[in-house]
Amino acid sequence: MIGRLNHVAIAVPDLEAAAEQYRTALGAKVGAPQEEPDHGVTVVFIELPNTKIELLHPLGEESPIKGFLEKNPAGGIHHVCYEVDDIHAARDRLQDAGARVLGSGEPKIGAHGKPVLFLHPKDFNGCLVELEQV
Repeated sequence: MIGRLNHVAIAVPDLEAAAEQYRTALGAKVGAPQEEPDHGVTVVFIELPNTKIELLHPLGEESPIKGFLEKNPAGGIHHVCYEVDDIHAARDRLQDAGARVLGSGEPKIGAHGKPVLFLHPKDFNGCLVELEQV
């Protein structure tokens, strides 16, 4: 059911500094900051030959990343994102298997302009999983 690894998301306390570190120290292609108010984050994508890194920073007081950074002040891996062909079929199959979809269960539009869902980390070995329809 799942396809390629789309990205690994890292919550960072200083988005500009993290982006600059990837740009200068690692020589990576770094995108521009992009606000995603529906998700409460500002993101920067790091382009790699085989996948992406998504740097996440809180946007607003209700940001889920704010709480993550309070528990992990230096930042850290927040989630992994896998591609799926049909997000509704994937959701239904996962729910039938006992997995919990976060939020209302309906996909939202993500940073790439495509439908996304998040799966409860307790159902996936402590890892928050994002699914993105391709």
